[in-house]
Amino acid sequence: MVKKTILAICTLFLLNIVAPTLEAKALTFGELPTKQTSKQWSVQVGEAEQGKGLAKPEKGKFHTYSLEVDNIGKDVLSAKIYMFRNEPNSTTKFALFGCPGEEDCNKNSFEKAISLAKQMNDGYPYKFSNFVLAEKATELEVEIVWTEKGSEGRPLKETFTFTAE
Repeated sequence: MVKKTILAICTLFLLNIVAPTLEAKALTFGELPTKQTSKQWSVQVGEAEQGKGLAKPEKGKFHTYSLEVDNIGKDVLSAKIYMFRNEPNSTTKFALFGCPGEEDCNKNSFEKAISLAKQMNDGYPYKFSNFVLAEKATELEVEIVWTEKGSEGRPLKETFTFTAE
């Protein structure tokens, strides 16, 4: 009886150690490209471009991907695109790119948003050919903030979330 109890306790102890590691997932895409769409936007994650000066994936650290965002709805006056990844065991999301200096970000921010909108209205999607995504991430979030022509003072936002399979 004592041996069975000790065996049962040891078995439960081992299961508690092994079970959490079986559930850990990294954000990997089974098949690329993968795409999500709405009435306004098409967002596609694909294979990263390879070349001199571009990031290469590092096993155990990060993967590389490309991003393409296309305006498939109404013309827009301005558009901004943000990308975030999650951190395991945290509610905080981390931006995948930022500005080198706050002054640079704010100086031409609205002009850049108008230029991006014009490009997308003319049928040329936003392309980010190579970005890194930490292997420990289980979620990639692409956030688009835009204003429609005729409703310039009211920004709209849509979020596309790609999760581990």
